[in-house]
Amino acid sequence: MPVLALFVDVDAPAQATWDAAVDWPTQGDWMLGTRVTPTLNKGQGVGGRLEAFSGLGKIGFLDPMEITLWQPPRACHVVHTGRVVRGTGVFEVEPRGDGRSRFHWREDLVLPLGLLGGLGWPLVRPLFAWGVRVSLRRFARQVEVRARPS
Repeated sequence: MPVLALFVDVDAPAQATWDAAVDWPTQGDWMLGTRVTPTLNKGQGVGGRLEAFSGLGKIGFLDPMEITLWQPPRACHVVHTGRVVRGTGVFEVEPRGDGRSRFHWREDLVLPLGLLGGLGWPLVRPLFAWGVRVSLRRFARQVEVRARPS
């Protein structure tokens, strides 16, 4: 099962990082090519549901998810239940002291297209990882601006 695990350090407290991570409607502000909509229980708590549309314009795919672990302000795990993206996703927030935190992002993916998907993963992974890294840096900057005292 292909895994992508990345993190970003955030110059903001863990609670601010958590609040931004689970503010689903604003995820599109930092996640490249993605819009997230809560569909059940406002996307909060175990059993809450979300839909992410990933793509450009109207060309892309829907990624429905169900929350399987909800431990504010530390962890949110989801199971991807769509046709294109399957597997699990993890957001975890680690307090780092001095008002800082680390945001962990992990995807354990079940690739589409069986063997062909597995053979294609080494080609797709660098681009996917690059997009997530760019997105995580944007996320950290957004959280830091929100958390800065006025």
